[in-house]
Amino acid sequence: MAKATVPPRSPVSPASFEAALQELESIVQAMEAGEAPLEESLAAYERGVALLKHCQETLTAAEKKLQILENGALRDFDAAGDSTAES
Repeated sequence: MAKATVPPRSPVSPASFEAALQELESIVQAMEAGEAPLEESLAAYERGVALLKHCQETLTAAEKKLQILENGALRDFDAAGDSTAES
């Protein structure tokens, strides 16, 4: 039986939401197999938390942008959440 290993951790931000989600899914699958050494599992968990945060921030930004578009107010979008931008 082949030993499951946690994919190598990438220190850089993912190229896209989809790339982050795919990497996160592969980390979860490898960790669920439960065959990785402790240090490797801890590093994978840390990377997974970072990827989850990236995905949540991306979804939040998309949701805010949709709210702006739904209100008919096409204006510059401030990803920091500043809703006081002028129209």
